[in-house]
Amino acid sequence: MIGIHKMFKTRQLKRGFFVSSMHIIIFLYLVYLLFPLLWMVSTSLKPTPEIYSGVPSLIPKVLTLDHYFTVLEEERLLQSIFNSFYVGCITSLIVVFISLPAAYALSRYKTAVNKAVMGWILTSQIFPAILIMIPLYMILRSLHLTDTLSGLILVYVVWDIPFVLWMLQGYVKDIPLELEEAAAIDGANQRQIIYKVIMPLLLPAIGASVMFAFITAWNEFFFALVLLKSPDITTLPVELARYTGIEGQARTGPLAAASFLATIPSILLFTVLRKWFSSGALQGAVKG
Repeated sequence: MIGIHKMFKTRQLKRGFFVSSMHIIIFLYLVYLLFPLLWMVSTSLKPTPEIYSGVPSLIPKVLTLDHYFTVLEEERLLQSIFNSFYVGCITSLIVVFISLPAAYALSRYKTAVNKAVMGWILTSQIFPAILIMIPLYMILRSLHLTDTLSGLILVYVVWDIPFVLWMLQGYVKDIPLELEEAAAIDGANQRQIIYKVIMPLLLPAIGASVMFAFITAWNEFFFALVLLKSPDITTLPVELARYTGIEGQARTGPLAAASFLATIPSILLFTVLRKWFSSGALQGAVKG
């Protein structure tokens, strides 16, 4: 009995050591991920002389909000924030609106055409953006959509749909077909099945799709730089490039402040959609 007790206690100690080690590793990994954000916030709160002093420090010796006041007083930056928010919201809504029914059709109706479509979706992700920039620009110019937010939204929608469609299609496949058959037996038509049975179970996937489409449009730089020329319709990433020295000396303090402000919408969006990321919705449906 004593030997069994010692062996059990040894196993408990090993398990506790393993769990503690995993916690330490996860904590260090989180610090690694958060350090650039912490350094950016620290830089945005430092006065300019301290930033260029050559002595690195995470905690500012003197706290100042001058850089935030500077960027918030610039009308072009505020307009670019609004432009990026508008483009991101419209893009995410259109992408989900198109991809959701398409993903359902690709998952539930097995045809040779569906397989070809899925192959095209995966193949389309191989080509880099710079490879299609010239023909894309010529198409938009013929449609009189260059230097417009509508043209940029169209590009983002076409660019995001393949990945979102592929992701949603995988989620729909995981939903048991028996749920739809049970709803049909109870008298539900196809529209009711989609909106009252499938849609609630796809909320985590829809939330992930909205986040992906919004953040992609919010952070995208290359298409916006090439397609937009008017200063009043530039998006935030293009506007932030002015602080890096394109128009003169780099403005590190205002750049850090503006970059931190640029991360806030993504954080707020994740906070709002966080309740959608739940793995228990499907389990509850199956048990019911």
